[in-house]
Amino acid sequence: MTTVSQDPSIQPLLERAQYLPEEKLRLVEEAFAFAARAHEGQRRLTGDPYIVHPLDAAMTVASLLMDAPVIAAALLHDVQEDCGVPNDEIARRFGADVARMVDGATKLDKIPWLAPDERPGEQSVHAENLRRMFLAMANDIGVVIIKLADRLHNMRTLEAHPPAKRLRIAQETMEIYAPLANRLGIWQIKWELED
Repeated sequence: MTTVSQDPSIQPLLERAQYLPEEKLRLVEEAFAFAARAHEGQRRLTGDPYIVHPLDAAMTVASLLMDAPVIAAALLHDVQEDCGVPNDEIARRFGADVARMVDGATKLDKIPWLAPDERPGEQSVHAENLRRMFLAMANDIGVVIIKLADRLHNMRTLEAHPPAKRLRIAQETMEIYAPLANRLGIWQIKWELED
């Protein structure tokens, strides 16, 4: 799997998604343009323009040969929470399916990783419950795919965080995301998350 360069262009994504009919690629192009405008001026901790993150997630989604609405939702997955774009606007512009996936991905972000009485490093049933909740909440498997792609790019850029946060994110990844990718049979993502 390749990552997006610091020069965020949609062209590599369109090339990766060539399996889609041209009319479906238009949805992807519109989602990219909207996300790029919404994230304009935002930067990641790495210093990259923020659009690099959803673009990388969309590249991962496209490498799994997902349909255009899932790719579009991957491009838009942070506009609701990080840019204040209402979900009804996403639905109006990109359709109910895309809006549902963006909303689902946003809601999954709000689930706490640790139980209130749990300390980091403890093995518990809580991680298993979270994995089950991910699958149960995702009426559309696209939401889970987007969250895996989101986490994959976050892991690729983990060095931008302080050591304690890197450790917490890595533990969460090993206990929740990698086993989830394993259960879904997405071996490439599982292996890279574990690495």
